[in-house]
Amino acid sequence: MNTIELQQTLPEVFAGRDGIVSDVWHRQVAFQKGQKYLIEAASGTGKSSLCSYIYGYRSDYQGIISFDGENIRKFPMARRVEIRRRSLGMLFQELRLFDELTAWENVQLKNRLTGFREKKQVKRWFEELGIADKWDQKVGRMSFGQQQRVAFVRALCQPLDFVLMDEPVSHLDDGNAQIMARILTEEAQKLGAGVIVTSIGKNLPLAYDRVMKL
Repeated sequence: MNTIELQQTLPEVFAGRDGIVSDVWHRQVAFQKGQKYLIEAASGTGKSSLCSYIYGYRSDYQGIISFDGENIRKFPMARRVEIRRRSLGMLFQELRLFDELTAWENVQLKNRLTGFREKKQVKRWFEELGIADKWDQKVGRMSFGQQQRVAFVRALCQPLDFVLMDEPVSHLDDGNAQIMARILTEEAQKLGAGVIVTSIGKNLPLAYDRVMKL
């Protein structure tokens, strides 16, 4: 996948609202593979909805979202699943980790589907992100910031054309945010992947090619 395009896309709940000012909603916007995008938003303007629309978890929107010119509404479920497995990654704002599983088990669930990362690579990222001691700890006993780092590693355990990151550093200190940014930049360059980051305040410190207001 090389291009994600939005054409006059708008959450259905926003239909009928006057005076929507946005670089994304009700516009024609294209995200290109290999580029980095920051979408800045106020709370309640639909940034998590946007990520869910692109990822295919929700379809309560007007307009068209297309991958390489194909309307994603027409994709059968099997194709959506394959895209999520081989092309499109996601770090959800609410993380969607399994509290009863350990940090490694949460990552392993994803990696088993793709076989994309070696265990030693995952361990290296845990060490760099300061959570090596949480490897065998159940996620439910970890802080939200620690969980964010686990979810970040999990998001990288697959082939990627694009990766969506919804407020990935909301609970991280600047040092860990910098480490996350470095790892993401390195992996995006290796894979030629596009990166789409959302934020309502604290931004993942990347060299963005374009910044948009939602």
